[in-house]
Amino acid sequence: MTTVTIFQNRDGAFRGFSCDGHSGYADAGEDIVCASVSALVITTINAIAKFTGEGYSDADEDQAVIRFCLDKDCSHDTELLIRAMILGLEEIAESYESYLQILFEEVQPS
Repeated sequence: MTTVTIFQNRDGAFRGFSCDGHSGYADAGEDIVCASVSALVITTINAIAKFTGEGYSDADEDQAVIRFCLDKDCSHDTELLIRAMILGLEEIAESYESYLQILFEEVQPS
């Protein structure tokens, strides 16, 4: 199962997200769930980096684990990009609930 965890502060502001695990829906190279989740997550990271100028301290992509942490609470534009990613992930999870889990985790301010 793939798990995407959205990090938020106490006030609900987004602080980042992580994505780990293989969905197990199909063999590597044929897994539409993993491909869809990866496309959404990587596009969100790239869009934040290119279009917002938002600072982030971590963007690791290592062995089926992606971790993206913002340096501070996100801007309006970054919030929209993350909300769009969550919307896409929730729509995937509706059809493939056994293969994708979305969690929300409160984190302390940095």
